[in-house]
Amino acid sequence: MELRIDGRAALITGGSKGLGLAIARAFAQAGGAVAIVARNAAQLAEAEAAIRAAAPAAKVAAIAADISTAEGCEAAYAGAVQALGQVDILVNNAGTSQRGPFLEVTDALWQNDLDLKLFAAIRLARLAWPGMQARRWGRIVNVLNTGAKAPPAEGAPTAVTRAAGMALTKVQANEGAKHGILVNALLVGLIDSDQHRRRHAASKTNESYEEWLGKLGASLPMGRYGKAEEFAATALFLCSEGGGYIAGTAINVDGGRSPVV
Repeated sequence: MELRIDGRAALITGGSKGLGLAIARAFAQAGGAVAIVARNAAQLAEAEAAIRAAAPAAKVAAIAADISTAEGCEAAYAGAVQALGQVDILVNNAGTSQRGPFLEVTDALWQNDLDLKLFAAIRLARLAWPGMQARRWGRIVNVLNTGAKAPPAEGAPTAVTRAAGMALTKVQANEGAKHGILVNALLVGLIDSDQHRRRHAASKTNESYEEWLGKLGASLPMGRYGKAEEFAATALFLCSEGGGYIAGTAINVDGGRSPVV
């Protein structure tokens, strides 16, 4: 089955690298128009060029905005509408893996995590919702992680914020389904990404990145880390007509690693 989203316009946060970039590239190759949002203008320019190279016919917009603020969310959404005409698909992907011992997590860290991951998703969905409802077609994908279902020790604040994102997904799905707005969450497991490349660099190991990642992946049920393209394909399915009867789910994309289904 070929997955297509021809004629649909997608706003993807955290779209300049990693999973967000992979999703934007997959959507563009499937006939969609894409607006990617991030804070770093230079990285956005590189990402835009990569998407255009992969899908020369696609309409692509790069928007520099800080969505951890209400003003940044409004700017991101307005920029996407100006460039693409409307927003049919919203992928809330922006976020970092902020975690540590509970007593060391300050109020500022809690607030930063909530602003970037939870409130940004709330604000952007609130902006996109009326248009989706009027057209009776919309897709929202909230990118979380498997800690949302199985919070580990020293997993705060990220696991707590992601768990709240899973509850938000269910609330939105129950309200949106009757309007043709399908809302789901994708929970990231261990997937090859820029975050892992940074960890490899910080480890100061003599092993190549491929060797280092291979050893980490050997203990996983599938014996390897996931690929960003595999994650993107799952997002594309949910946003295509093939995913037209899926709403309110939180799907693990983790190769079977999570102890919770």
